Amino acid sequence: MIQMPDTEIQPRPLDRPASEPIVNDFSIVAATVNGSGSQTANNVLMRAIFKMGVPVSGKNLFPSNIQGLPTWFTIRVSKDGYTARRETTEILVAFNQRTADEDLASLVPGGVCVHPNDITFTNPRSDVSFYPLPVRDLVKQSGVDAKLRDYIANMVYVGALAELLSIDMNEIKAALERHFKGKAKPVSLNYGVVVAAAEWVRANLPKTDRFQVAPMDKTQGLILVDGNTAAAFGALMGGMTVCAWYPITPSTSLVDAMTELAPILRADPETNTTTYAIIQTEDEIAAAGIIVGAGWAGARAMTATSGPGLSLMNEFVSLAYFAEVPCVIWDVQRMGPSTGLPTRTSQGDVLSAYYMGHGDTHHVILFPGSMIECFEFGYLAFDLAERLQTPVLVLSDLDLGMNNWMSEPFTYPDRPLDRGKVLSADELEKFKDWGRYRDIDGDGIPYRTLPGNPNPRAAYLARGTGHNEYAIYSERPQDWQRNLDRLTRKHNTARTLVPKPVVQEAEDATIGIVAYGSTDPAVREACDMLRARGITASYLRIRALPLEATLTDFLAKYERVYVVELNQDGQMAQLVQLHAPEYAARIRPMHICNGLPMSAQFVVDSIVSAEHPVT
Repeated sequence: MIQMPDTEIQPRPLDRPASEPIVNDFSIVAATVNGSGSQTANNVLMRAIFKMGVPVSGKNLFPSNIQGLPTWFTIRVSKDGYTARRETTEILVAFNQRTADEDLASLVPGGVCVHPNDITFTNPRSDVSFYPLPVRDLVKQSGVDAKLRDYIANMVYVGALAELLSIDMNEIKAALERHFKGKAKPVSLNYGVVVAAAEWVRANLPKTDRFQVAPMDKTQGLILVDGNTAAAFGALMGGMTVCAWYPITPSTSLVDAMTELAPILRADPETNTTTYAIIQTEDEIAAAGIIVGAGWAGARAMTATSGPGLSLMNEFVSLAYFAEVPCVIWDVQRMGPSTGLPTRTSQGDVLSAYYMGHGDTHHVILFPGSMIECFEFGYLAFDLAERLQTPVLVLSDLDLGMNNWMSEPFTYPDRPLDRGKVLSADELEKFKDWGRYRDIDGDGIPYRTLPGNPNPRAAYLARGTGHNEYAIYSERPQDWQRNLDRLTRKHNTARTLVPKPVVQEAEDATIGIVAYGSTDPAVREACDMLRARGITASYLRIRALPLEATLTDFLAKYERVYVVELNQDGQMAQLVQLHAPEYAARIRPMHICNGLPMSAQFVVDSIVSAEHPVT
């Protein structure tokens, strides 16, 4: 049996007076069965609350292999706009008998438990409001075909929560219409069950809890989107022409989104011909080979994978680094080592991705921390890859990639594509002594030509073996050293081109916090919580490797700098110490690796414990 991951956090009592209603500040956890259609119910609830103007986010915790196993979906409702995982559950939808007892035990005192009336609890609690629902009867009365009853049963808790929490029923219906693309029959069937459940609760279950959803105006102009979809949009805006991939959780939906969007965004309306190729390969090795070949030929080529797939791509990526071929790899990280937990999140690929390859290799890596950055890095990665003539890796993760986030709408890129130092036939004539790997400008980046260039001097042999400035095979020590020195110069040039960190300085800060990627919402919330505890922190969010001077300047200001991340070994903390060894003693690694998204409470508890240790 799959169990809800143990966070080792005891349920905390509600920090409000007993007489005070709790409005727009709680988490709903729907504990259901994988494959039962609960995702529709959960997304309908979340979208309805969002359309009421209330900030909301959703996180799905689901099994990786077997239909019928337990799954949990958390909807965080936050009047303050916080979107990180919350460690407490205030409202529980207990629709899975197998996990009911553990789910109930995790509920805060004063919380709510909505459950079918035929579910039993071994240890019922007296400090929780229970709302038993006649699920079977309500579904049967709907007249739905017996084969569909298990799928539509989840609409009962949608109706119950809509009534108990005052969620706008019009928004519930609108969310259903959106989900079913306006198809009248499924909308009518599902909404009928929602209405019946709401009416039954109104007539039979007096409200005994304090939770409520009330309209706000904090989501106007925002969208709900997942990071994989945002990345697909960005890649298409960036001129992606070749995508080769092999399915792997949690990156598959990135290419699925691209496959859905590309015929709309990247087709010639007059000839109805497409301007891209999306190829599912036999494995990740083949996918890597295709994008390296396509990148060499001048295409904007990419793949999407996760940790195990990245391991298989190692040799081709090493070739692309040394032959200096541009390509883009999206690594939507999950829990390792090995197969690990395919449906849990992690930031465990940082070191392996940065040093991916054989010998002295170090790559350009982007770390999106929001939906906007998933979109923008989707096209920026291609610009950097072609400008630097190198593979660029984008390290997202399952939390960013597959979960639902609020975001500002995306803005079409306001600059042309950066193809880098590509020579036309006429431009090549200006170079009297052109060599494919010559550093003419002193930035480590050579000039390249593309296949099909008619200038007879344009041809060269791209090779992964030793070569000199003219791409001629060489084993001479001076040629080898000169080439590696130039690659190091190019990597240092990359420091000036990659996105700089985002810094939030606090004038009275006593400590610094460094984080990256999907931990950002938790750290920003934690900074607010820490200030309320008397600890003021400045915060720097890393957005790319290689690291640069902004980070060094930040480290110089604080005697203690906590590096927050979701892996076991504090991988970014190690890179920070290597980047600024003079400040290495100031670094305080602060990491957790339990498969769950980072929570603000973990950050706060860890820093408070370190700053004020109990003696």
